[in-house]
Amino acid sequence: MHAVILAGGRGTRLRPFTTCVPKPLVPIGDRYSILEILLMQLRHHGVQSVTLAIGHMGGLIRAFIGDGARFDLKVQYVEEDHPLGTVGPLLPILQDLPEHFLMMNGDVLTDISFAALYHQHARSGAPITVATYQRHVSSEFGVLDVQQGHIVGFREKPVFDFDVSMGVYAFSRETLRHYPAGLALGVDVLIADLLRRGTPPATFAFGGYWLDIGRPDDYDQANAEFEELQYRLLPQFRLQPSPLPLAQEDPACAS
Repeated sequence: MHAVILAGGRGTRLRPFTTCVPKPLVPIGDRYSILEILLMQLRHHGVQSVTLAIGHMGGLIRAFIGDGARFDLKVQYVEEDHPLGTVGPLLPILQDLPEHFLMMNGDVLTDISFAALYHQHARSGAPITVATYQRHVSSEFGVLDVQQGHIVGFREKPVFDFDVSMGVYAFSRETLRHYPAGLALGVDVLIADLLRRGTPPATFAFGGYWLDIGRPDDYDQANAEFEELQYRLLPQFRLQPSPLPLAQEDPACAS
């Protein structure tokens, strides 16, 4: 199995934690970076090779992860010099990717079975399989149903349930052959295009642990929960943590 990890974002919502370190390398529980956890999980589920799509402070990620040997993985890199969206970085290297592969954001903390997602997708014939998670959002307000200037219904602080994308996907290479290298392409645009073509993506419903570490509050939650969740997230501690590198590109890191 092969996986592509998107690790090129600037992590602006997570500042100041990402001022000196790219988001995939911020530490969780003072022991591992998010990217280390993800790589160990992937190897545990049978992934043998990984492509890291890097951009902002990509040199630090290269220096820290190297060729992936300490994770028992073969790690290669693709670097974007300008933002290409979530799918765009894959288009120039399509010929190097296998028929089916996993793709995920580099800031996801979850105990999903990557192997189960991969194998379901390979059997399904779907162009993409999107891992989904059900969210429950409570409204702080009374919600009115209004028709032609009249209230026809009222709900006091209702709870809305909806499925969201986890930022974890399984792809078929053939799905991307229609798009030229260099095109800025996001998953949202790709899914809309597939729906227009009448080839809808499949879903992989997941109800375990999932946290998208995109904001300081999410990062604080991940650190608070890691001690309790570490054996669930990493059932086998086979690797020793490494010190996180200090960025040289930003003078603020010197302070």
